[in-house]
Amino acid sequence: MAKKTPNKTLAENRKARHDYFIEEVYEAGIELVGTEVKSIRGGKANLKDSYADIRNNEIFVCNMHISPYEQGNIFNRDPLRERKLLLHKNEILKLQQFTTQAGYTLIPLSLYLKNGRVKVSLAVAKGKKNYDKRDAMLEKAAKRDIDREMKERSRY
Repeated sequence: MAKKTPNKTLAENRKARHDYFIEEVYEAGIELVGTEVKSIRGGKANLKDSYADIRNNEIFVCNMHISPYEQGNIFNRDPLRERKLLLHKNEILKLQQFTTQAGYTLIPLSLYLKNGRVKVSLAVAKGKKNYDKRDAMLEKAAKRDIDREMKERSRY
């Protein structure tokens, strides 16, 4: 029987949850070359400002920066090149329907290892307005204050 190993997060887009409402999350494979995989395993990937785009029924992730691998010499690729995401055709069509609606976009949330393969957590997201961001920060602060008060009361 195969052993289940926990998913190891290699890179995360923390800003995405602050800037977007996350509607749905999909798991996708990503087409990489060997030196890119080694660089990602070393923690040299950045998902900030990255997004996914659908062209000819294929999904590509854009603006994802993977630093060149130090020992890679001639085998290194362009750090900002577009990389193809691997999804089933029906999932791609479903995502395409989402993105045709106004305000929706595809955002990679994280890169992680699953059974030795690099996977991308891809979210269907809708942009937040500034007042939504302020409301979320106020709610978070209020929850923190309530938790702090409850902790202090439990001491006595």
